[in-house]
Amino acid sequence: MSDAPQGLPGAPDGADAGAVDAVDAAFRFTVEHQAVRGEFVRLGPAWLALREHADYPAPVRRLLGEAAAAAALLAATLKFDGELTLQLQGAGAVRLLVAQCTHDLRVRAVARFDAARFEGGAEPAFAALVGDGQLVVTLESGQGGARYQGIVPLAGGSLAAALESYFGQSEQLPTAVVLGADDGRAAGLLVQRLPQAGGTETETPLAAREAEADRTLEDARLALAGIAADELLSRPVGELLRRACVGHDLRLQPPRAVGFRCRCSRERVAGMLRALGAEELDSIVAEQGAVTVTCEFCHRPWRFDAVEVSGLVDEAERRPPGSRALH
Repeated sequence: MSDAPQGLPGAPDGADAGAVDAVDAAFRFTVEHQAVRGEFVRLGPAWLALREHADYPAPVRRLLGEAAAAAALLAATLKFDGELTLQLQGAGAVRLLVAQCTHDLRVRAVARFDAARFEGGAEPAFAALVGDGQLVVTLESGQGGARYQGIVPLAGGSLAAALESYFGQSEQLPTAVVLGADDGRAAGLLVQRLPQAGGTETETPLAAREAEADRTLEDARLALAGIAADELLSRPVGELLRRACVGHDLRLQPPRAVGFRCRCSRERVAGMLRALGAEELDSIVAEQGAVTVTCEFCHRPWRFDAVEVSGLVDEAERRPPGSRALH
């Protein structure tokens, strides 16, 4: 795929070939001559890496995958350097779910759940999965900049419906969303009605252009409702976008790479262990033979054996009073 925007469906055959089976990629598209845009995200290896060290029941995995795709969808619309956090807080089987994505589309996610609620093997509906709770979307610009937060109820029977409510209430942007996830992939498709600019090269009255954009979004909403999760996860991107905005010429931007990234690192964990002090570390090593710290976000275990712990203690003791490690 070239760096220039490409037309769908008016482009020559094969113009969207690079998007046929794209994974770990985000695509932006616009409807020609209308104030309507969209985003498509599909995760593959990034989704697997995100939960590599975690063991979630199947319903939780699917919800977590949908949330990760949703966070990437929303982050792809950011106009500043920063981070978007999508948080589900409820009283259901999943007590807390957090998905974060940066402006450069680096995503991570974690869920806290009541394992006993899944022992029967039954497939809980969305309402039972999340319970009576809320969806919190937080936008933070980098370098300690502005922070914005929107909160809506976890209603509507799906995470996609809750996101549509968020866009309508908090952003005043009518939006249609479909999400899906399985053990191998996670994906999301969003179509959004933008504010209509007054000035334009066309002679079509503003009211007529607004009505046309409204119809396009409503048609897209019906089309997205007919896209099954397995189709969203596997069908060619160009095909899905044509189905979402049937009968319209679309402009497809070049794909952006999406990847998994957690902030934990061996250096960060080592710094935390030094802060515990020699006595505490020696006690853990004496009892367990090593010190293992598991990241609460990605569940990756960081293990330090007795020799490594001894080195951390020696380094801390050699540091002058009042100084601190920089990582």
